[in-house]
Amino acid sequence: MIDEVEVGAGAPLLLIAGPCVLEDPDEMLRTASFLAKLAKRLKVGYVFKSSYLKDNRTRGESPRGPGPQEGLALLARIRGELGCPILTDVHAVEEIDEAAEAGVDILQIPAFLSRQSRLLEAAGRSKRVVNVKKGQFLAPEDLAHVSAKIVAAGGERILLTERGTSFGYHDLVVDFRGFAVAHELGWPWIFDLTHSLQRPSAEGSVSGGTPALAPMMARAAAAAGIDGLFLEAHPEPARALSDASTQLPLDTLQSWLPLVVDLHHRVREAI
Repeated sequence: MIDEVEVGAGAPLLLIAGPCVLEDPDEMLRTASFLAKLAKRLKVGYVFKSSYLKDNRTRGESPRGPGPQEGLALLARIRGELGCPILTDVHAVEEIDEAAEAGVDILQIPAFLSRQSRLLEAAGRSKRVVNVKKGQFLAPEDLAHVSAKIVAAGGERILLTERGTSFGYHDLVVDFRGFAVAHELGWPWIFDLTHSLQRPSAEGSVSGGTPALAPMMARAAAAAGIDGLFLEAHPEPARALSDASTQLPLDTLQSWLPLVVDLHHRVREAI
């Protein structure tokens, strides 16, 4: 359970969605409201996601978000007004207590930090849900060691998220065979749709992507038996401060997400 939202075997699809990084507060609230209402219509669980700090940027001058004081206050406002759980990244041990005290429901460990033992252990001690992005350099079975670190520190609620595997220097691929391996680990398995479509630093100074493939990849993941779908969406992706090339337009989700939810339901009934 994440607050009052179910996830895992027997539960509806979990939708984790929101902009990459927090931007204008009123726009963020409208975005979260749109996504929460869409999830309610589709009868699926919903978690709002956005980062108050993006530490992993291609360029040093790239926007990194409003920072902890302003950002955590905005996340708390969204949680309070909409009643939905909140997910955000943490990058260092000292960020964890501050995020937990602000009411963040899910602490997300970024992919590049997915083997950092002290960070994983501190997240486990927080008693919050911990979502670990599988590093682009890890095999699914390697997450057994990752989750074991969290459990040893006292963590009892873990999500594991696939976000693609490095394929050469500027591309990612998703190996759906790994989804079967991941389920054997015993934790809910989430598919990060938009980051799996990135082409990291493909343009030299920014990351590219193929967001047009999102509906097809989401359907494939639902058929492969995911527990949740993670995606980044923005009212106007072209002006987004981060990951503009892969965030999905809010107004397009309604056209293809219902089929993904239906596929997820049918697969659950069949297995």
